[in-house]
Amino acid sequence: MEVEWDGHCFGCGPLNGDGLRLKFEPGPDGSVAEYTVEPKFQSWTGMAHGGMVALMLDEAVGWAAWHAGHPGVTGRLQVSFRRPLRLGERVRVVGQVERIRRTLVYTNAYVQSLDDGGRIADATATLVMTDTKIDLPTTSNLSSRPGARLCRVCRSS
Repeated sequence: MEVEWDGHCFGCGPLNGDGLRLKFEPGPDGSVAEYTVEPKFQSWTGMAHGGMVALMLDEAVGWAAWHAGHPGVTGRLQVSFRRPLRLGERVRVVGQVERIRRTLVYTNAYVQSLDDGGRIADATATLVMTDTKIDLPTTSNLSSRPGARLCRVCRSS
């Protein structure tokens, strides 16, 4: 299977002004991003929609696989919510690769508050490895943006 990334991913795409624009970096703890939850992602008053938390976890496992050299699409994502995510809360999102077996990448991820250190949610996931293609309209549009970078293939359907 080959998938194509054009920069419009809702979770990490730098060209998607409505999305989260998460920027994951590889590190000793896995692939890590920091994010402040915007009011436009509200569910109940003062809380972010749980789907946004699941999206953060899905991005984290995908980036962990990408940074480990095994990009893939999410085949299974199991999320456990520990407490609501507050609007405006600063979080750290971390994804890690546990093991690789044939064409499957087994991963885990968590969302942790930078405000109080509490765990908001965690997940386990299995990704299916894919061939990737990056197809951006022009890379000059991206390189002129502060903090712009090319990123991995979007895993959403």
